[in-house]
Amino acid sequence: MTGLCSALDHERVVDVMVALTRPSPLDSVIITGTESMALYLSLRRRGFDRVATPATCRTPRQRHVIGMVTGQHAVTALAQASPFLSANSAIAVLVESGKPEFSMSIRHKLQQMGFRIEAGVSCRQGFALFACRRGFSQLEKAA
Repeated sequence: MTGLCSALDHERVVDVMVALTRPSPLDSVIITGTESMALYLSLRRRGFDRVATPATCRTPRQRHVIGMVTGQHAVTALAQASPFLSANSAIAVLVESGKPEFSMSIRHKLQQMGFRIEAGVSCRQGFALFACRRGFSQLEKAA
């Protein structure tokens, strides 16, 4: 979803991320990354009313059940999303193509945050990873 993508490509990425995370209109979704505002507006147009970015939701409350990360600095965006995500949450991360070392750092960061990668889908801009975590706060307390 970089600035060079067409509107059609952007909508395809949104379709992939929605298909992976399967949010309902009642689910709260946090979006981070350099393309977060474009994704925010696209989801709002699709009828998702409980969508936020760190700029629109200033207090991290660990209440969002879905996270979506886009753009060039996904590792940083994952760290930004973490305080907003609940202990039982799902996340989709767009990983740009041509950066294998970058994708490994994203996988490592997801594991650190308690996520288990469950799926990956190839798209024109790279690929989208889907990961879930269950009861992460219990894991943190045990450690």
